[in-house]
Amino acid sequence: MADVAAVFGTLLALGIAFPGLLMAWWLLFPSAVGRAKQRFVRTPGRCFGLGLVVAFFMAIPITALFLIPGPGQLMSFVAILALLGIAAIGAAGIAATMGERLTQRVGSLSPSAAFVRGAVALELAAAFPFLGWFLIIPITLIISLGATTFALLRWVPAMPTPANSEVGVPQNA
Repeated sequence: MADVAAVFGTLLALGIAFPGLLMAWWLLFPSAVGRAKQRFVRTPGRCFGLGLVVAFFMAIPITALFLIPGPGQLMSFVAILALLGIAAIGAAGIAATMGERLTQRVGSLSPSAAFVRGAVALELAAAFPFLGWFLIIPITLIISLGATTFALLRWVPAMPTPANSEVGVPQNA
């Protein structure tokens, strides 16, 4: 019984902490989160593609470090945590986008209330059994990693002009 309580307590604590982590990134690095959000909104496919590339190229040295006993394994775990921490910037951008869309549907909310609701909605989608675990989490993680990479490299998509914002005209981003 104590094991069940420990697992439940851990999951509950993580459930409370995840929106807090995203809010911390949003407050500490507003420009990076804003760039990641902008990139995610305009070019989610490119974010997914770049996220796959970054994940693949980071998996190689992390796997090599993991095969070295002792300090190599510790360094691989630190690298994984750093990669997940950096990807959280992109996840904060996704949560901000979801919060804005919730505000459009619900009505007037403060930006911070909208952000927290977006983060909770993202978390609840990820917590959904099987579909959230094996579809939402990996896709969100890869897109977040790509959006963060774009944001940190300051590769922001071009603003659409009235001439090329018509339906059917491809956007350059």
